Amino acid sequence: MQVAGARQDVADARRIVVKVGSSSLTTATGGLDADRVDALVDVLAKHQDKEIVLVSSGAIAAGLAPLGLERRPRDLARQQAAASVGQGLLVARYTASFARYGRRVGQVLLTSDDTARRAHYRNAYRTLDQLLAMGAVPIVNENDTVATDEIRFGDNDRLAALVAHLVRADLLILLSDVDGLYDGDPSTPGTSRIAVVTGPKDLEGVSIGSAGKAGVGTGGMVTKVEAARIAAAAGIPVVLTSAVHAGDALAGATTGTHFLRTGRRSADRLLWLAHASAPRGALVLDDGAVRAVVERRSSLLPAGIASVEGEFSAGDPVELRDTDGRAVARGVVNFDAREIPRLIGRSTRDLARELGPAYEREVVHRDDLVLLHH
Repeated sequence: MQVAGARQDVADARRIVVKVGSSSLTTATGGLDADRVDALVDVLAKHQDKEIVLVSSGAIAAGLAPLGLERRPRDLARQQAAASVGQGLLVARYTASFARYGRRVGQVLLTSDDTARRAHYRNAYRTLDQLLAMGAVPIVNENDTVATDEIRFGDNDRLAALVAHLVRADLLILLSDVDGLYDGDPSTPGTSRIAVVTGPKDLEGVSIGSAGKAGVGTGGMVTKVEAARIAAAAGIPVVLTSAVHAGDALAGATTGTHFLRTGRRSADRLLWLAHASAPRGALVLDDGAVRAVVERRSSLLPAGIASVEGEFSAGDPVELRDTDGRAVARGVVNFDAREIPRLIGRSTRDLARELGPAYEREVVHRDDLVLLHH
């Protein structure tokens, strides 16, 4: 696709996911900045012809000041407490701000556990799609009040990329406190903004900083580029720019860094399986099973399993590893961890004869399996 045509795709986008970071919404001391929220809503509300899903950080940051915390806590329990207080403040602020335009908002809190499981994934899509159909603006955030390290997305940039895929968005806009991706530290003289990224090769040799300068968020440029890569590979163009240029991005004007699509839309859940699910355990495969899964895209049968690691239940995501311990795939397992040892190395026919017809099936079906490319 030519760059000019790609920019037209941005201008024509109807369903758009917009992600805004904590540093664009909060004061230096950690409270919500009502003026900044209103300024963002002013821009979003003007585009009545577009369906907008807003993935908004800021819950933990908004909860700091009310709880007397001077900075973002490091421990999970106090982060969850701050999120619990701050999430209500954040949505109340958005509710009041959008009400100036007669628009309603709906809160949608997600954990990666909600999105790796098939039924939860469908429910999340239905809720978001229905909110848009009814003219409401979904405000999506990670459910920080209950998310543990095992079920965290880790940052809202990645969550935004996955939500864009979930709602079948035409465009993802990542708003930051920097007006795009630079070929070095933006504060260093001589560095320049990268206007267009056509694929991963364009970023070879580019030094990408990690920390957000305000210190209230979890992400940085690394997570934004990774999110852009996930979305672009799933067939969704991405514009990365600063919150003050949000209007230009929505209008399709030239701003920030434009990541062109690098792939086509894939089966819905497989993107989530690859990027959102935290494996609950692992199955170690013999060499033959690795070849069958990776080269022939076959299902994983009990005969190809060498060993099992971790505690997991049927329906959980697990890693499939080779005998060197390298993860080659990820999949949704059909058996509990405690059941698998007696299945190892045996044919499904033998298992069915001995244990019943429920055991004449794959341990991981190929439709529930995604390869990990190294």
